[in-house]
Amino acid sequence: MAFPGKLPMARAPSTFRQQDVTRAVKAVAAAGVGIARVEIDKAGKITIVTADAANGRNEVTEGNEWYRI
Repeated sequence: MAFPGKLPMARAPSTFRQQDVTRAVKAVAAAGVGIARVEIDKAGKITIVTADAANGRNEVTEGNEWYRI
């Protein structure tokens, strides 16, 4: 909806590309690591949270072994 005298707001440039996410997911999968979820913040930082398949329950791990103690 356009208002008289106002220009429509332009969309901000994307901080990441689909190919960046695809490349990261393929690399993690090729390493044999399960993926629980992919997070992308406003700055474009791509974070892949892995699934711990070693215990057979497919629990999400955050990368710090002390969280499980």
